[in-house]
Amino acid sequence: MKRGLSKSANEMKRESKIIPPQWIIAGVFFTAIVLGALLLMLPFSTTANGGLPVLKAFFTATSATCVTGLSVIDIGTELTMFGQIIVLLLIQLGGLGIMTIGTFLLVVVGQRLSLQNEFVLMNTYGTGDADCLRSLLRLAVGFTLLIESIGAIILWHCYLTPPPDIAAQMAYHIGQPLYYAIFHSISAFCNAGFSLHANSLIDFQHDPLYLATISLLVIAGGVGFLVMYNIAKIRFWDKNLKTRGKLTLHSRVVLMTTALLLIIGTLLILVQEWDNTLKEIPGLADKINCAFFHSMTPRTAGFNCLPMTELHGSTRFATSILMFIGGSPGSTAGGIKTSTLFVLVMTIIAFCKGRKRTVIFERAIPERIIREALVILLLSISGVLLAYGLLLHCEHPSTSGAASNLFFETVSAFATVGLSINCTTSLSQTGQFIIMLCMFIGRLGPMTIALLIGSRVVVERIRYPEEDVVVG
Repeated sequence: MKRGLSKSANEMKRESKIIPPQWIIAGVFFTAIVLGALLLMLPFSTTANGGLPVLKAFFTATSATCVTGLSVIDIGTELTMFGQIIVLLLIQLGGLGIMTIGTFLLVVVGQRLSLQNEFVLMNTYGTGDADCLRSLLRLAVGFTLLIESIGAIILWHCYLTPPPDIAAQMAYHIGQPLYYAIFHSISAFCNAGFSLHANSLIDFQHDPLYLATISLLVIAGGVGFLVMYNIAKIRFWDKNLKTRGKLTLHSRVVLMTTALLLIIGTLLILVQEWDNTLKEIPGLADKINCAFFHSMTPRTAGFNCLPMTELHGSTRFATSILMFIGGSPGSTAGGIKTSTLFVLVMTIIAFCKGRKRTVIFERAIPERIIREALVILLLSISGVLLAYGLLLHCEHPSTSGAASNLFFETVSAFATVGLSINCTTSLSQTGQFIIMLCMFIGRLGPMTIALLIGSRVVVERIRYPEEDVVVG
């Protein structure tokens, strides 16, 4: 009997020493940021002598690891190739997930995953099935490398005959077109938005192949590995209906919401910018291509092919909404996620119709999922408003235009987008620190932050009587 009690106590002690997965994720990302910043501070990381200053190095490393794209420097001219490769590695690690890469290496050499690592990865990808975890990891890394390679090959073809301004920038190195193609392919798939060009992708307004390739890379990285895993496992050609396979509810919600947001965003930008930034672009096809690109990039890539400073206020507002929504769970994108939006909209519709349950495609959504969606939405709104208020206090904008630029910058950082209206470089040191914190919190996700704050599980042994409270 004593042995049994002793064993139980040891097990409880061992369980208490297990680090919560939220702390592991946060710690790994923070460690990557610190190491990346230290490398960027080395003298041979920059074209100027002395390396990057501490704040600029940490801001750049945070933005790269959190796959945001906001920058206080021009990485194409102020960083050497070594510094640019450091940024690229941070983008890849942040986009694919450092825990995923480390666990993938363990899987490759045949070692068994610990329960703690399995729980971390299941939490990251949103799957509760540990049996499919290894195949999911292989597919995640394999798809990433395959899609980025295909994108790099197509972009390489575009860089061989680039626009005049880009050609002048790359004229001094024969291998630079391939390097530029690889950099922008990884940056696009990881939804980072970092570009080696000073004006992002404005010079490629009339190159439909280039913009289409970047768009497809961003969309592929933004739908999430769970959706790609589901699509890869479907046997469309199988005549047996039982073994043919179907899209999961999650995949259908993600794909439908993504398509709707892209279509609505494209139409809004066409209408709002037709006589403004799209006016000087000849040809209907190029106008539609640029409008689609700016409908896609807030989801959350950070590239732009239209001058951000010249956009109408209504276009900036629509872009802010798209940035806040972001991509999909288990993807390289940020935001509250498409599935969160869809669940909340369907819950509102169900409430207005007097239904007790939220039903999507003939499937009832558990109350736990609805509560999580509400928590994510409210935490995200609270985080954006708090950061925006702090920026207003620190930066002291003198005009309403400056205030709107700060709001745009806050949403862009929190949703890890990277779009900016020439605001990032003019921020004070305190303002840059606030934006860094927004990027870090936005990359981890509001739900992860909530779990970090209150990770202790409370068992409710007492049920209290219900009583109504008047709301609305």
